[in-house]
Amino acid sequence: MLFVLSEEEFNQTDSTLTTSSTSSREERPCPPEKIVYDVARAEYVCLDTGEVIEDRVIDDRAEWRAFTAEEEEKRARTGGPITPTVHDMGFSTVIDYMNRDASGKSLISKRYQLSKLRKWQSRIKVLSSVERNLVQAMNELDRLTALMNLPSYIREEAARIYREAVDKGLVRGRSIEAIVAATVYLACRIRKLPRTLDELAEYSRVERKDIARCYRLLLRELGIRVSTTDPADFVPRIAHALGLSGDVIKVAIDVLRKAAERGITGGKDPVGLAAAAVYYACELLRRERSQKEIASVAGVTEVTVRNRYKELSDALKLVELE
Repeated sequence: MLFVLSEEEFNQTDSTLTTSSTSSREERPCPPEKIVYDVARAEYVCLDTGEVIEDRVIDDRAEWRAFTAEEEEKRARTGGPITPTVHDMGFSTVIDYMNRDASGKSLISKRYQLSKLRKWQSRIKVLSSVERNLVQAMNELDRLTALMNLPSYIREEAARIYREAVDKGLVRGRSIEAIVAATVYLACRIRKLPRTLDELAEYSRVERKDIARCYRLLLRELGIRVSTTDPADFVPRIAHALGLSGDVIKVAIDVLRKAAERGITGGKDPVGLAAAAVYYACELLRRERSQKEIASVAGVTEVTVRNRYKELSDALKLVELE
C-alpha cells in the first residue's frame, strides 16, 4: 500500500533522507509531491525514478484503530497533557491502588511489594527544596482557585507566573500563600477577569496588605505590565447577581463610558464606579434596586455607591443616553 505525502508531511520527515544514488539525486532532485510511503516495506520511494529515499522507517503511528472519540480515549496509552499546575509539569507516573496489572488481573499476592513501591515513588518524586516549594504552592493554588471558582486558564497563568518567581528567587523568605494569592490576582488582571484583592483575602490565609505587597513585588521584579482595571468589567457580575437584564448592563456600560470621557473616573475604585453605574441604569430604566442591595452584591459600602452615584449624576445631569 502506498501513501502520497503532502509537502507539509514531507517537510516533517527526517531531514537526513538520502538516496541510493547520490549523483542522480544531485542532477534531478525528486519533488516532494512525487515521494510516497510504502507501508509494507517501510520505505519512502520516488514515483518518477523509483529510487528508495529511505528504508527501515520507524512507524510512530498507533497500532490500533478507533472510530469514536470515546474509543480513542479509552485505547490511548499516552499520559496527561503537560501543565504548569503540577510541580513536575505532569511528567511523573502514579502506581494505582487497584492492585491490578494492565490486563486487569489481580495482584493481591504482590500487595506488600506494591505498597513499598508506592511509598518509594512518593519519596523520590520530591527531592529538592524547590520541588517541595512547588508542591506546596500548587496545592494552595488549586485550593484557592477552586474556592473562587476560577477557570483553568487562570490557574495555568498563575502557575506560570509563580514558576518564574521561583526561578528569580522571589519566593525565598516570603509566605507561599501570599505569593500564590498575588499570582492569582495578577493572572486575573492579565486575562481581564474581574476579581478584587478583598475577594482574594477572603479566601486566602493571608491579609490583604500582604497580597498587595507581593503583587507589587511581582510587577516590579518580573517586568509585567498590566492595564488599569476597567469598571465596565465588573458591571455584568453585579447585574447578574441582582437578576437584572442585559439592557441594564448596556446602559450601565454606556454611563461609565460617558463618565470616562468627562474624566471623572480616574483615581476611583472601579468596583464602586460599577456599582454606581448599575444603580444609575436602574434609575433610568425604572428597575427597583436599592443602593443597599447593590452595595451588598458589589462588596462595597452604601456610602461609596451614594457618593459615586452623585458624581455620575452631576456630570451626566441625568439626561437621556444617546
